[in-house]
Amino acid sequence: MKKVTLAIMFVALLAACGQSPKKAGSNETSKVEAIADASVVKVYYFHGKARCKTCVAVGDVAKETVEKEYASNEKVVFIEINTSEKEFEALCEKYEISWNALIIAKGEDFAEITEQAFATAVGNPQALENLIKEEVNKRLQ
Repeated sequence: MKKVTLAIMFVALLAACGQSPKKAGSNETSKVEAIADASVVKVYYFHGKARCKTCVAVGDVAKETVEKEYASNEKVVFIEINTSEKEFEALCEKYEISWNALIIAKGEDFAEITEQAFATAVGNPQALENLIKEEVNKRLQ
């Protein structure tokens, strides 16, 4: 009974402060801002609702590469886009994405490396990491 009371108090406290107990969507503003900033190199990982082992590996390698190699560089961001979300419909149309893709972009300059990503993410993730770094570094110059 004590745990239930504490849980109710926690939810009430969060509601009173205008907070939500779940974090879903909490970084959407920063994601939208990063998409709009043409001076930032974006590593976009597009995916649908259902993802296979390879799809997950592509996203994981891309995210880990950006976090590891560019952690101190605010001009490089990883952005995961669920293609079924309406708010990203225009972005999906821009890059002609209907399901899964890995795209590295800065302004209108972009590289679509989906085929290489899916060929290497599971069996040779280092090759994908190197390709991501190569494409990001081209756009940082």
